[in-house]
Amino acid sequence: MPFELPNFDDLPGAHLIREGLSDLALSRRSSAAFLVQIGSPKLNRCGLTVEVTADDALAADHGLYQLLASDYGNDAHGRYNALLRELVSFERALEMRTAQAVRHAAMV
Repeated sequence: MPFELPNFDDLPGAHLIREGLSDLALSRRSSAAFLVQIGSPKLNRCGLTVEVTADDALAADHGLYQLLASDYGNDAHGRYNALLRELVSFERALEMRTAQAVRHAAMV
């Protein structure tokens, strides 16, 4: 049964995901864009459309780290891990919201 993608603006990390989606659409190389590419398989499964190739999604890890290393030097590792934690937090919250939307659509 089809369901409508719920609003995700109130989810943790939503600002990064919105920024990343916008940056990807504009072909900008940003930490947010790389983060969305990294999360694209799960984001697509949850109903967000993220158009990246499988190779780009796999290479995004390295791209993100390289970008952070150029901006943060020795602090890149900590920033990288913080961004990934924020992505995972968003993905988990989105999965829960999507599952609720699917259950609700099935009951209607």
